[in-house]
Amino acid sequence: MPSEYISICMRFTSAESKRKESAKKLEAFQSRMAHAKRFSQIPMSKCMRDLCKEEDYTFLNCLGKQDERLEDSTCLESEYQEKQEERIRHRQEREQLEREKQCEKEEQQKDFQKKVVLQDLGLDPGSENESVKHLLMRL
Repeated sequence: MPSEYISICMRFTSAESKRKESAKKLEAFQSRMAHAKRFSQIPMSKCMRDLCKEEDYTFLNCLGKQDERLEDSTCLESEYQEKQEERIRHRQEREQLEREKQCEKEEQQKDFQKKVVLQDLGLDPGSENESVKHLLMRL
């Protein structure tokens, strides 16, 4: 019984390793075919194509890597732009809040100055006197 189990396991592992090996071969073949297809798409003379061997145009792999880098850099650039826009928007919001606070402070200061002047003159802040209005307009 155990020997049967062992033989089944051995058959299974050998079949599994054969399947993995054939998958690797298929992947390598597809890679070579894609490589050859890309090479055939490069414009060059027949004479030059005969001179070039597969080993001579390994730069095609480098081109694929450069394409990936370009995609990555494009993604990074878009993220960078989004962050920049967000920073600009936050800065503009802060500046707007600061301007509003400054306006409020100026209004409070003007109101305080009006009260102080009216108290110094001994006038009622609620009175409708022309001289008071003229004085307040000057402030």
